[in-house]
Amino acid sequence: MALALSDRERQWAAGADARAMALRIVADAGRLLGADRLIPITSAHIDGCLYHGDSGVHFAERLVALGGRVAVPATLNVGALDLLHPELVQAPAATQAMARRLMQAHVDLGCAPSWTCAPYQAGHRPACGEQIAWGESNAVVFANSVLGARTNRYGDFLDIAAALAGRAPHYGLHRTENRRATVLVDVTALSPAVRASDAFYPVFGAWLGRAVGGDVAVVDGIPADVDEDRLKALGAGAASTGAVGLVHIAGVTPEAPTVDVACQGQPPDEVIRLSATDLAAARRGLDTGGGDLDCVALGSPHFSFAETEALHRLLAGRRSAVPIYVCTGRGVMAQLTAAGIEAELRQAGVQFIVDTCVVVTPILKGHGGVMMTNSAKFAHYGPSNTGYHTCFGSLDDCVASAVSGRITRDETLWQ
Repeated sequence: MALALSDRERQWAAGADARAMALRIVADAGRLLGADRLIPITSAHIDGCLYHGDSGVHFAERLVALGGRVAVPATLNVGALDLLHPELVQAPAATQAMARRLMQAHVDLGCAPSWTCAPYQAGHRPACGEQIAWGESNAVVFANSVLGARTNRYGDFLDIAAALAGRAPHYGLHRTENRRATVLVDVTALSPAVRASDAFYPVFGAWLGRAVGGDVAVVDGIPADVDEDRLKALGAGAASTGAVGLVHIAGVTPEAPTVDVACQGQPPDEVIRLSATDLAAARRGLDTGGGDLDCVALGSPHFSFAETEALHRLLAGRRSAVPIYVCTGRGVMAQLTAAGIEAELRQAGVQFIVDTCVVVTPILKGHGGVMMTNSAKFAHYGPSNTGYHTCFGSLDDCVASAVSGRITRDETLWQ
């Protein structure tokens, strides 16, 4: 099917400015993806501001030179620098300079300097049914699954091109028929205690990504009052181990009040009943090695104010024997400072990282060790990106381990 542009889009594409270039990129991508047309979008979240090489810098600066400005509200994902604490970054000076240029170019294009992988917890919350173009895999899952907005997983370059053009290709999860759940995952056999645990959600997400790949699943058995931090952890795990862009949570996802509605009135192609044995195996799969504990890393996706409050309560005046790295956004940091929590946590051994995280930027000390985390995403990417082995645990486990200086986990939940 050939992609058809509207008269206005053809007029835009014929120009010589940044919007013309962006529209041509989006249209060509749409043709490759089998889209029939382009659709207007209402917002974007840009992942391409994270430095991976000089080509990204030159591309963004070319858009700036051509007078580029985003056509819709656009937030920025993490960069490769902590702009508030630059001394923590151990990258070479030349790398830092290019990373800074890339971040600045995106600001010059009119993007909001949010520097967070959880824009939905920093006020960027498109409404149910809105067509958007978001990058950052966890944010994509959250937007589709929790907010009910519609986006595909937009990669670097295409995300900012869509933001400048104000258009996205009409394919994939933008289309209602492609949002039908084809896999039913039943978790009702798991004990209420397991499903009430914060550790269940990242582990289940990691299992889900491996089990369904890029298919759309509907999950039956998640409590309807589940909080957003747990949904955030579930989606991040599923998007890291698989290509998940949408998972319906029956009774939670706006377009999935029931399993039948999520399946659009058709029977699922596959039914999976998750067992405690499957879940325990998934938890073990998040451990990559043992040894002495070197640090604890939290906040992938970025830690919320509520999660940081929970950390504060668990530490309860104690001091950590190893560094606790908390990666979060600027908005949360402002709240923590105002509440007096930041100072108390720093005294307890917490190091705050903003604008970035320890898995995409060289911040951890040395070139290897053991990192404990409650994030399936950190556990998945940590070994290859940092050289550290990972050990997964609940937030309670992470705090107990940090205070004692050795890996301490309550295994009751997984038995």
